[in-house]
Amino acid sequence: MHNSRYWILKKLTILLQWFFIAWLFCSGWVLAADVEGIRVWRAPDHTRLVLDLSSQVSFKYFTLANPHRVVIDIENTTLKTKLKAVDLSSSPIKKIRGAARERNNLRLVLDMDAKVKPNAFLLSANQQYGERLVIDLFDQHAKSSVIKTVPQNNGRRDIIIALDAGHGGEDPGALGPRRIREKTVVLDIARATKKLFDRQPGYRAILIRNGDYYVGLSKRRSIARKHRADFFVSIHADAFKDKRVQGSSVYTLSQSGASSASAKLLADSENRTDLIGGVDLSGKGDVLAGVLLDLSMTATLDSSVKVGREILREIKKISKLHKSTVEHAGFAVLKSPDIPSVLVETGFISNPKEAKRLSTKQHQGKVANAIFDGTIAYFNRYALAGTRVHWMNNGGKTTGGLQVAMSYKIKSGDTLSEVASRFSVSLTKLRRYNGLAGDKIRIGQILKIPPRG
Repeated sequence: MHNSRYWILKKLTILLQWFFIAWLFCSGWVLAADVEGIRVWRAPDHTRLVLDLSSQVSFKYFTLANPHRVVIDIENTTLKTKLKAVDLSSSPIKKIRGAARERNNLRLVLDMDAKVKPNAFLLSANQQYGERLVIDLFDQHAKSSVIKTVPQNNGRRDIIIALDAGHGGEDPGALGPRRIREKTVVLDIARATKKLFDRQPGYRAILIRNGDYYVGLSKRRSIARKHRADFFVSIHADAFKDKRVQGSSVYTLSQSGASSASAKLLADSENRTDLIGGVDLSGKGDVLAGVLLDLSMTATLDSSVKVGREILREIKKISKLHKSTVEHAGFAVLKSPDIPSVLVETGFISNPKEAKRLSTKQHQGKVANAIFDGTIAYFNRYALAGTRVHWMNNGGKTTGGLQVAMSYKIKSGDTLSEVASRFSVSLTKLRRYNGLAGDKIRIGQILKIPPRG
């Protein structure tokens, strides 16, 4: 008798608990969410509006004309931030209005000064932000950017280098101590590298992103192709749960498996960042695999490994290496069948010492120089005919009849024989061209590189 009473009471308790939970759902208590903050990011072709949420929500959105507006309806949500405090400068949003409707639902209205095409999606929490609702407003009447033809010099074109600073905008990448963000560090390095290439005769660099906004992985490749890039380098700063892990690495695309477990882990992590752009990567494996079947890919991968080795050799002079050889894995951002591409992990931003170095302009400049010098070394050997670099390295002459010579600044770890090998000239010719009696060189010394031929 005692046991049967116990089980009856227990069942009643469970039923009452389920009834209470159902009542909470019906009353809207369980699913209630707050909009705790609003941020606006501006990219070259769209504006991103981000709502910081206390929990995930259900929503819908639509547009209205005369005047242009975007309406976002969010179920069971309360506005807990001041709309007037949102910085709308340099965006097409004139004003944001908000009001409660139909009990606890929230309606936000974006008054636009131009027609836009919206796309909205939810983002899960990351290291920096909690749950978010993202509304991308794509410009409809943006001025089409005309890509100039590759600069010519007496019929000889510049080599175009595409510099891709990883992450950006709503995707901070890895976070180091004192809130050092990967997205900021790698953009600084990319900008410093661009300055070096733009000062080098025969080269011109373009930045895939030149501000704090996110660019989808496939779009990064498209931008490089649009500019007719000869080489694509994606710049990142790694992170790992063990803060003792450190060192730089260089990666290329793999047509099969990853060269190591860490390479696969890194590629999986980087490829997931495209979810920041509202891109669903599921089911895209066959499409990406098809790209890899392009016959030009084999030659491109070979070139990627060669230039990767040159960059890795330069990085070794300024930083400890995490991997002593060029690694490979299935990085989505490197899947351009016609452009040699590498991904440079400049160090572990999760390591306090490396994070501190990576945040300084001095070390950023060293990394930029390593990427620059490694790339230059590769193209001094393999520049395509028709480029100014190929012409200069094969006995080119100026209009005044003077022979053109390139120059190289000696860095720590350089030897004269290594410099001769890098520029594919004989050691004897290099000595004679610079008036050297022996092989002794000093850091900071400028060597003139004689044209081949």
